[in-house]
Amino acid sequence: MKNAHLWRALGRNFLISILLFAGLMGLLYLAEVLFPSLSLLKWHDAAWCVGIPASIVGVAYILTVRDPQNYTGFYAGILMSILLGVQFILQGGYDSAFLFFCVFIPFQMMSIFKWSHTKDDGGASLEPKYLDIPRMWMTVALCLIITFGDYMIATFAFQHNGLLDNVVIKVLNGLLISSSFIANYWLIYRKTDAWIYWILYSVAGIGLFIILGNIFSIVLFTFFLVINGMACISWMKISTRPEKK
Repeated sequence: MKNAHLWRALGRNFLISILLFAGLMGLLYLAEVLFPSLSLLKWHDAAWCVGIPASIVGVAYILTVRDPQNYTGFYAGILMSILLGVQFILQGGYDSAFLFFCVFIPFQMMSIFKWSHTKDDGGASLEPKYLDIPRMWMTVALCLIITFGDYMIATFAFQHNGLLDNVVIKVLNGLLISSSFIANYWLIYRKTDAWIYWILYSVAGIGLFIILGNIFSIVLFTFFLVINGMACISWMKISTRPEKK
């Protein structure tokens, strides 16, 4: 079977992710037993329950695409996006659900096409690259614009409050959306900078859920930070210089 080793790698990463989350669930259960006042495992919450398989698939996705030759991870990315979209619908986060269904899934489909059709001319074409300086600054500016746009939408369309109300929460939520949008886009073209934005996504998530007091999500995004950081280091070690345009 063509590229069978790539699919086997995806399968191994799914197994690793399942084992990691089984350990995490065990630790959270133990914490609830030792500290009954904690409410970490919310099996009665449908959105929370959907988030568990979404997170498992998401970790397998990250572990797989940290190999810049393994496009099979994006199939897991599509499944993750579907599950996360459903989760946000259950939570009433229709803007985030739209992002996953209408942006992330098309990006991941484009990544499958792009990565699977890249020809290996001695390995160079498969190596990740950094963005050149102009596109790097354009990406930073786009991140800020999307964050600001989401801030305004959250203020006037969803929360119906003042510009200075819940500032930190709205900024962090905007960073979650902007960083994940940019990270998904640049992964299509094997740009190492994508992982910097995945790290920003993880840090923003940790900050947001600290404020919201969601201990499980704090642990989860800390987990993502470690995995994304490992992938970033892996890509940095094999990245070539920016393309000259």
